[in-house]
Amino acid sequence: MKIRINEHFGSIKESYLFSDIARRVGAYSAAHPEQKIIRLGIGDVTLPLTPSVIAAMHRAVDEMAAADSFRGYAPEAGYDFLRQAIAGYYRRMGVSLRPEEIFVSDGAKSDIGNFVDILGDNEILIPDPVYPVYVDSNLMSGRRVTYLEADARNGFLPMPTGLPERAYVIYLCSPNNPTGAVYSAAQLGEWIAFAQRTGSLILFDSAYESYISGDYPHSVYAVPGARECVVEFCSLSKTAGFTGTRCGWTVLPQELEAGGMKLGSLWLRRQSTKFNGVPYVVQRAAEAAVSPQGHAEAMEHVGYYMENARILADFLQEKNIWFTGGKNSPYLWLRCPGEMGSWEFFDYLLEHAQIVGTPGEGFGKCGEGYFRLTAFGRREATVEAVARLRNLL
Repeated sequence: MKIRINEHFGSIKESYLFSDIARRVGAYSAAHPEQKIIRLGIGDVTLPLTPSVIAAMHRAVDEMAAADSFRGYAPEAGYDFLRQAIAGYYRRMGVSLRPEEIFVSDGAKSDIGNFVDILGDNEILIPDPVYPVYVDSNLMSGRRVTYLEADARNGFLPMPTGLPERAYVIYLCSPNNPTGAVYSAAQLGEWIAFAQRTGSLILFDSAYESYISGDYPHSVYAVPGARECVVEFCSLSKTAGFTGTRCGWTVLPQELEAGGMKLGSLWLRRQSTKFNGVPYVVQRAAEAAVSPQGHAEAMEHVGYYMENARILADFLQEKNIWFTGGKNSPYLWLRCPGEMGSWEFFDYLLEHAQIVGTPGEGFGKCGEGYFRLTAFGRREATVEAVARLRNLL
């Protein structure tokens, strides 16, 4: 063929991190079919949808079965009932949003990856280590990426101190994936002040906000000034178990404007062209998930996963293995024992304990020598994993 392809795909790794993990685990399983593998790698939930969510989905399915209540294409920005329910969810956090500032989608990953569509050729500022979609979506589009080193010295929470005073598109995630570190209101205030000074835009991923238990903001809009310079992405995947059901949202306050254009209007135009909306049944489920009753049920699941995190954290402390996370996040980010490399430790755990985690190197250069464990497994699997690790390490 003589067509031209997007040459920027040559700038990204040949395979996605979790595809590479799946390939290695698949090869091991094929060679050792008798072994029971415990997966503490990919951050996928294991508990079922909650009663409120299931009841709402059943009611919505019944509506879809009747001609007078059937729905076709959903509004690209979401049904009004869900946008209002999400605004109510924020109000209970002490944050005031207009429903029209909330754009419903099939998840934060999609929105974060697609948001580059409405942005021009800006310099991109991304912490390292980081969730791969931030980097790959920008490299695919030919953007210039500058990395902020996150390490044990700064608690894996890089700050703007010392950065050149110019405009960036800045990616932040709190609680962080993969490290589990969480920004305080004061730290976020420094980033917001920097963005306001320089005319920068912050893209803030709050997909894990429900796991916060300390005195930290659950939404960046709880911090003064955020409405003028921050887009927030959120998801029900880890809060309410929607990894397979798919629903999230992006918040674009009306104050956000660049080049004489409202970012919310640009995003709606993009979504109207390339997205047909989230199914009605799923949006009714999401409405139930963010209701007071539905959220209370979801928080029981969050508590279950955080007890898993405590079990893992207690073991790491017992073995004097340095780690962060596990308190306000379902992830534990540990230093590989014996100065092993991250992929070396991955292979070691798989071979000798049949445990799968995530090598830190897959999240960036600063992740080398570190390893991520997830608390999303079933309790019995987590307890067995700790028993295996205790015999190995």
